Amino acid sequence: MGIMRMRLSLDDHRQMHFAFRLRDVVAAIALAVPYLLLFALVCAMLFAPRLAHAATPVACEGKSLVQSLKTESPKRYAEAIAEGEAIPNGHGKLWRIEKAGTDPSFLFGTMHVTDPRVTELPAPAEKAFDGAKTVVIETIDILDPQKAQLALLGKPELTMFTDGSSLDTLLDKDDLELVKSELDRRGIPLPLVARMKPWMIAGMIALPDCETVNKQAGVAFLDQKLAETAQAKGKTLKGLESIGEQLEAMNSLPMEFHVQGLVETIKLGDLMPDIMATMTDLYLKGDIAMIMPVITAASPENLDEEAEAYAQFEDRIIRMRNHVMAERAAPILAEGGAFIAVGALHLPGEEGVVALLRQSGYDVTLVE
Repeated sequence: MGIMRMRLSLDDHRQMHFAFRLRDVVAAIALAVPYLLLFALVCAMLFAPRLAHAATPVACEGKSLVQSLKTESPKRYAEAIAEGEAIPNGHGKLWRIEKAGTDPSFLFGTMHVTDPRVTELPAPAEKAFDGAKTVVIETIDILDPQKAQLALLGKPELTMFTDGSSLDTLLDKDDLELVKSELDRRGIPLPLVARMKPWMIAGMIALPDCETVNKQAGVAFLDQKLAETAQAKGKTLKGLESIGEQLEAMNSLPMEFHVQGLVETIKLGDLMPDIMATMTDLYLKGDIAMIMPVITAASPENLDEEAEAYAQFEDRIIRMRNHVMAERAAPILAEGGAFIAVGALHLPGEEGVVALLRQSGYDVTLVE
């Protein structure tokens, strides 16, 4: 193998390296996305309570993979763009919701991170937020750590093994050592978390160090900031889900999915900032439906296994929750004047929140 590598041209080597990196990203991106959410909504409250005075955000140093894909695999990039363009309502973060007899409301797609480029609302979204009398986020439990802890204590089986299982029984020797080394690097003793479900541990380590540092320093992520600002301005604040329901959705995925997610998330290691940068780049441009197609485009191998895993995630963590969100948003929209903020991945698609609201009789038009 060493001789073969020596015969590769520099360009070939770079292309193979890029494809390998993207193949790893493909295997983990579907797992990293929900962990980003759950870290923000759960782990940040349990392990790193907000401080009274938030610090200045630490910048993340990842590099978006978009340009690399565009330069090194233009055909695959074009195919990815076409795939994303084919997804209904795949572009845009802010939507106007109207129905005769009620004041208009707005739907805004968020990203659950502390990046100041994300937490600073675009002018149209800020105007819609300021004009709203009611602000709605996925769960208002993010403002009440005690409530979140009670939800965990009430159903410990959602986050902890209650049947005698542990990481020792789920992971082989090499993978267990990999997990232990990563936890040691972060100052977390393995015995302390060995009874935690793998997705909880992955949630603690999925974010790049910059995001972890920011949350520990008390820097609010976007949804949190919207909720706190709404309260400060005397707006009515509501949630569409409880944190318990979100935990139920995550826990419903097969254990094999979570185990793979934990191991692959650790293996990605230094790539996590690049994954975050790629997601952020596409989010800021409003190219929500492009996130998965662009990331998967560079992989030259058969992705049936990863596609199946992502399909399960998409069904339980996105599609099913889309229906819950749209249904629970209905009485709020009937009152008018609402600003509803949910994760941006919930907006696109034939069963995305935008499409579901239209099916319920609302006129939903893109603002930005």
